[in-house]
Amino acid sequence: MNEAPSDPHLARYSFTRKLEEIAACRGRATELISLYVSPGKQISDVMGYLRNEYAQSSNIKSRTTRKNVMWAIESLMGRVRGFKEPPANGVAFFVGSRAVGADKSEPVTFIVEPPEPLNTYLYRCDSSFFLDPLNAMVHEPDIWGLIVMDRAEVTLGLLRGKRVEPLKNRQSLVPSKHGRGGQSAHRFERMIEHAAHEFFVKIAEMATDLLLPRKDQLKGILIGGPGATKEYFYKEAYLQYELQQKVVQPLFDTGYTDEYGLRELVEKATQTLHGLDLAEEKQIIQRLLHEIRKADSGLAAYGPVDTNHALDIGAVRTLLVSEGLRQQRVTFRCSSCSNEFVRTLPDAEIDAVLDGPCPKCGQRMLSEGTREDLVEGLYRRAADSGAEVRLVSTESEEGEMLAKAFGGVAALLRYPVASVTPRRPPAQA
Repeated sequence: MNEAPSDPHLARYSFTRKLEEIAACRGRATELISLYVSPGKQISDVMGYLRNEYAQSSNIKSRTTRKNVMWAIESLMGRVRGFKEPPANGVAFFVGSRAVGADKSEPVTFIVEPPEPLNTYLYRCDSSFFLDPLNAMVHEPDIWGLIVMDRAEVTLGLLRGKRVEPLKNRQSLVPSKHGRGGQSAHRFERMIEHAAHEFFVKIAEMATDLLLPRKDQLKGILIGGPGATKEYFYKEAYLQYELQQKVVQPLFDTGYTDEYGLRELVEKATQTLHGLDLAEEKQIIQRLLHEIRKADSGLAAYGPVDTNHALDIGAVRTLLVSEGLRQQRVTFRCSSCSNEFVRTLPDAEIDAVLDGPCPKCGQRMLSEGTREDLVEGLYRRAADSGAEVRLVSTESEEGEMLAKAFGGVAALLRYPVASVTPRRPPAQA
């Protein structure tokens, strides 16, 4: 299998693209087999199950379907046999014969190691591949720190995508309110406040141990809890200063301070987190538009031609790529005159070029050579020049503008670059 991309946003994009490719496969009958193997599952048990399915498949009435299913199970057993044990997150196999038109089919095989642990063992034979468990893992890879607290208890955790990971829970030794009067009341009050202070210091130490090593991955820290304790903790700046700067405002009211409180905190913060992502995208697109308005002196390039030129000469500081791009850079070769040419095409148009004439000799004898996903190729080229890459969603108005008005690609530049194809900025700008 190919090595997973190191950039988490690119890894998520590549994972999504792979699922789209698998989902596009359709069988003429129940000829597509999905097999999910969870971590810790014995390979010998999986092989035993497949042998039994192979025996059962001989009873399929349709000769063509029976032949394709038996081939798929044989192929699947060969793939499974290559694993001594499932990978850490498990593994999913998709094997079968997909319809390609004119009553024809072709074999397909996909092996996917998911980004999160599979919690199910599943075998399914259908006319399409079963992807629900993997589709549930398609999410933003951002990591958020979580703290829910009051004077009695604190729980720290992480929000990784949609998964809440509790890290540590601690009960305090802060005394509860007392009924003593007179001079004793003041003395006990001081004791309570001192114990609370010590507990807050301990919370800050826990956060330093658990969250500070992840500070470069953390998008922010969410703090919640009942009452005013959380506000006091934040305003008095108990947290280490780098963590303090990552706290998201406002703080959130929760009824619990245990593991359930972490989940309650995430539910309360959902709209805020989504808004922060969209606000960040809005800000960077607005900066792009500001640079575009400067005309020749602006530090911006937009559209495939000018952006690719800026990448070629190493002028790109931040490359903006729409998540909605679904194109590939394909090399075609004419088997008649050996002419080679490269096109960047939407997925749906590749077959049409293969079926079309050679632009040099006119013969319909084209074959496909190399192909590279456009977004993955842009990431690679940006990395070669030291540029940062930002994947922009299509959920916001600004993200939709990038996809439609700018051809899905634009760049903030290190220095001004003359346009390869002089033109006016789009009307939206």
